[in-house]
Amino acid sequence: MDATPHTPTPLPGRYAEAHAASLRDPEAFWLDAAQAIDWACPPTRAFDRAAGTYGRWFPDATLNACHNAVDRHVAAGRGDQAAILYDSPVTGTKRRITYAALRDAVAVLAGVLSDLGVGRGDRVVIYMPMVPEALFGMLACARLGAVHSVVFGGFAANELAIRIADAAPKVVLAASCGIEPNRVVAYKPLLDAAIAACAHKPAACLVLQRPQAPAELVPGRDHDWAETVARATAEGRRAECVTVAATDPLYILYTSGTTGKPKGVVRDTGGYCVALAWSMPNLYDVAPGETYFCASDIGWVVGHSYIVYAPLLHGCTTVLYEGKPVGTPDAGALWRVVSEYGAACLFTAPTALRAIKKEDPRAELVGAYDLSAFRTLFLAGERADPDSVAWAERALGRPVIDHWWQTETGWAIAGNPVGLGQLPVKHGSACVPMPGYDLAVLDEAGKPVPAGTMGTIALRLPLPPGCLPTLWGSEERFRSSYLATYPGWYDTSDAGIVDADGYVTVLGRTDDIINVAGHRLSTGSMEAVLASHPDVAECAVIGIRDALKGEQPCGFVVLKSGVDRPTQAIEGELVALVREQIGPVAAFKLALTVQRLPKTRSGKILRGTMKRIADGEPWTTPPTIDDAGVLDEIGASLKGRGIGAG
Repeated sequence: MDATPHTPTPLPGRYAEAHAASLRDPEAFWLDAAQAIDWACPPTRAFDRAAGTYGRWFPDATLNACHNAVDRHVAAGRGDQAAILYDSPVTGTKRRITYAALRDAVAVLAGVLSDLGVGRGDRVVIYMPMVPEALFGMLACARLGAVHSVVFGGFAANELAIRIADAAPKVVLAASCGIEPNRVVAYKPLLDAAIAACAHKPAACLVLQRPQAPAELVPGRDHDWAETVARATAEGRRAECVTVAATDPLYILYTSGTTGKPKGVVRDTGGYCVALAWSMPNLYDVAPGETYFCASDIGWVVGHSYIVYAPLLHGCTTVLYEGKPVGTPDAGALWRVVSEYGAACLFTAPTALRAIKKEDPRAELVGAYDLSAFRTLFLAGERADPDSVAWAERALGRPVIDHWWQTETGWAIAGNPVGLGQLPVKHGSACVPMPGYDLAVLDEAGKPVPAGTMGTIALRLPLPPGCLPTLWGSEERFRSSYLATYPGWYDTSDAGIVDADGYVTVLGRTDDIINVAGHRLSTGSMEAVLASHPDVAECAVIGIRDALKGEQPCGFVVLKSGVDRPTQAIEGELVALVREQIGPVAAFKLALTVQRLPKTRSGKILRGTMKRIADGEPWTTPPTIDDAGVLDEIGASLKGRGIGAG
């Protein structure tokens, strides 16, 4: 007997019509959304298919992102409203920065950058922790029409050097150190080492001296931030907003590439502002004047979009939190911040939620705080496991919304648009595609698959506003990385399914990018580090399932013939080497010495099969394998470390 076909459930609210309208007439939909932005020259058309690789948004419009995020709110009489609430439990510091004060600080810093030679189109690398001055730097670049590139402070010197070499910044903005709950991380020696190793030499570095670890400045190149800004303030040095084309780049943000070389994702100015402005009321259901708390980091795309630009564009108060979800001081840290500042919305990673649940399984700390203003918890960064979502729903008594996006897209591909009328939550699903995203699941031939069938999630071109138009200095790599596999589509490199109701479930990456605590990291980069060890002949890195972080990297190494040193010592050196060259953000803690790696007859390492063994999932011997016995040996090595037993 044939199974009864599933009848799609009609979706409540205004979502279905909004999404349909965005695909039926994107010109009208996005021109209407663009009215939320102040334009120097308003767009007369939304899209030019003939421009760029797949077209460009708002091709005839001009604007300034800093004006939209800061100055216009002051001009509208809201200068006394808090723009940034800085909360740093690691230093015991709190600051309330109004929109008027933010405008003044950014205008002065933009004047300083201008004096250092920064102008429209120039690049500025920002290597700073979660301090207000980092946001001032981003907005000052936008004010001048310069292009900022924020590098996460946890990255090691060689990773920073790669980004400096690619972006070729005129100036670097840095802090002397970052502060972790149990240690101080000196940034300046890492910056000095990166510049020394890099062929491109920035003309100047502006260094914020933090009292926990003041840095030595290089004469002639380095400038003390506080002294320079104080001098510019005394002299009345300010810079006004520079009008740029909507298609001009606002920033470059590097994401891991499969070859180990980071990809510089370009974000255009106009489309990004329009998309973020649309998302605040419609996806997150937050109004101007309300407090929005995104517990991320400005080194990642979530921080760019929802700590800095989106809340400020929408006239919200944004919380800048320099702390952890647990340990600063306890697992109630995020609830304390939500309560203290009356946040309507909290956006964090499933990893943070799992860490909180581990430390406070009965959610006893939730009851210690007044969460009456709090409406919704949003999760993104990696797949939110159903158990943790259900735990948070019970603990908070609030909707817990998983949504899915990428560095490349800049905002959600799929989510639950609370502002349009919340849709029913399906645990494990990121809900439905956002307006502008024409999403399908494709088979290997590029054909859409039936509902409920796994395949590669792809987005029909053109991508909506806010998504990357290209990669920095590498149009061909943009085409080959994202557009070549399925002509006419953007390949997300994520596997998943779409059910009969249109709900999207993301199952994992289809390439070698692994997701560690919401951070996308390249196993290829880690393999390059392992292979540099003098005792290593060959290696492979896979991501294995981890209950807290989503995935953890695991390295397999084959030693060179004749090496007779203790394997335990070599494995310890390998862990330290990855930490040194990639940084602690890689969370690389496990290296396994094996006799050989499983390969196909053509020499391709069977990483996918190794991952299934490590995750304790069913697996079969691929017909192309060179030697089937090696898979059993891999399984035995993993089980010897307590991994892969199911």
